[in-house]
Amino acid sequence: MADPLTRGLDKEVPRTLGTRVPAQGSSVDAEHHTIFQEAVTKPRRRSLAEVLASMPNVGTDADFERVQ
Repeated sequence: MADPLTRGLDKEVPRTLGTRVPAQGSSVDAEHHTIFQEAVTKPRRRSLAEVLASMPNVGTDADFERVQ
């Protein structure tokens, strides 16, 4: 019987999960729960443009001129 959580995936994915679970001493359901929990709680990666745009304006260019 196909597991509804792995239906449609590459056949190697559930096979790998099946070998990973006993090594960690957990059940397949517990492993699914862990994977889903990690997937939804990790912060979304931001682009460099988003990071730069979020930086506060901390002064003028003159504030950062090199001193000779």
